[in-house]
Amino acid sequence: MPPLPILLLGFAVVLGAIIGLRLHAFLALVAAAILVALLAPGEPAAKVAAVADGFGRTAGQLGVIVALAAIIGGAMSGSGASDRIVRGFVNLLGERRGAQALGATAFVLSLPVFFDTIFFLLAPLARSMYRTTGRDYLKYLLAVSAGAVATHALVPPHPGPLAMATALGVDLGTMVLMGIVVALPSAAVGLWFAAWLSRRMTVEAQPVAGAAEVPVPAVLPGLVPSLTPVLLPVLLISSNTIVTTLRTAVPAGAATWSALTPVTSILGNPNVALFLAATVALLLYWRAQRPSRAELSRLVESSLLGAGAIVLIVGAGGAFGATLQLADVGSLVRGFVGAGAQGTGVALLLLAFTVSVALRTAQGSATVAMITTAGMIAAMIKGVALPFHPVYIATAIAGGSLVGSWMNDAGFWVFSRVGGVSEADTLRSWTPLSAVVGTTALVTTLLLALLLPLR
Repeated sequence: MPPLPILLLGFAVVLGAIIGLRLHAFLALVAAAILVALLAPGEPAAKVAAVADGFGRTAGQLGVIVALAAIIGGAMSGSGASDRIVRGFVNLLGERRGAQALGATAFVLSLPVFFDTIFFLLAPLARSMYRTTGRDYLKYLLAVSAGAVATHALVPPHPGPLAMATALGVDLGTMVLMGIVVALPSAAVGLWFAAWLSRRMTVEAQPVAGAAEVPVPAVLPGLVPSLTPVLLPVLLISSNTIVTTLRTAVPAGAATWSALTPVTSILGNPNVALFLAATVALLLYWRAQRPSRAELSRLVESSLLGAGAIVLIVGAGGAFGATLQLADVGSLVRGFVGAGAQGTGVALLLLAFTVSVALRTAQGSATVAMITTAGMIAAMIKGVALPFHPVYIATAIAGGSLVGSWMNDAGFWVFSRVGGVSEADTLRSWTPLSAVVGTTALVTTLLLALLLPLR
């Protein structure tokens, strides 16, 4: 069967099963993945096996992180650390600027750390801020998302922008600098949109699987100990990125950085970093509550049970996206880009953005959309004199990769399940937010390419 009917059928099964039939998201996504796999070209047995392969890859990448983050969230809530951090934000910026504080924190922390990890770490803070203020829960969640997705899509060392820089021949330092320049207004507009949507759409904080309900102690821990479970993994993961970069960029100290690499590569592994952070969070909980062994075990068990449900749903979303790739939905886009489509200027940036949007919407992965589009555009512009630096092609592609996030995207399910937001409300909030951030990245790119071409 051609890719387009397969894509439409997959969309229909997921939307119909979840929104129409009210089936659990895991069953709907697995059913759609199996259907798409069977309709895709190839050996039937191999195609069906691709469902489990796609599930395994996604769950393998996120499973341990989700479980440890759930423990961190439960322990921080029980120790009062989450509430202490929220009160620190409110005292520093005022209650009206709580969303800006969360968004800025997410923006900075996600420079070296994947969106999923940042959201797992900061979503409990959004819930605590909602518990403190009694309102604007959706705005807090969207603020975290706006800050994190902008840097995740635009700034190396995240794999998408890193691969684009390589494909388009962009210097890594230039990609980092211009990625941040484009990401800043994109995240800022995302924060504005979060506030605007929150005034028009009410979302109550629903019970989240894995968020153990533990009484908050009367005496809260200090701000520095409270921040440690959040900042420790970020610092450890960042250390590995920094040392790896310096080993290549600073030849004079290569021996020193090489000696540090074995240490930072272990401590900077997200699984190890989050395990250490979970240990610190549990120590904070023990110090605040003095729980018995049975109570401590119940906290961990409750967190892990909920984390398992999240892993299943996110993994099923990965399986659906993998089978769409197996069906070669990317050919739908490539078919519209002929050999005579070479062009320069604004038209080329719009083409790069549009192709990236189509690929992201079709198969779910922003990274795949960025890498595929960059390869296509790189082949088209070979030997063509551009009126601006090719870094702007990369930022336009990155913006497009943020548009069209829906139920075939693991990030959609992370927002929904970790944030405690229904699928319908996630479509009404997360999906347009990511589109606003991505479109702002395109507009910023167009302005910079015209006013600051960097030739």
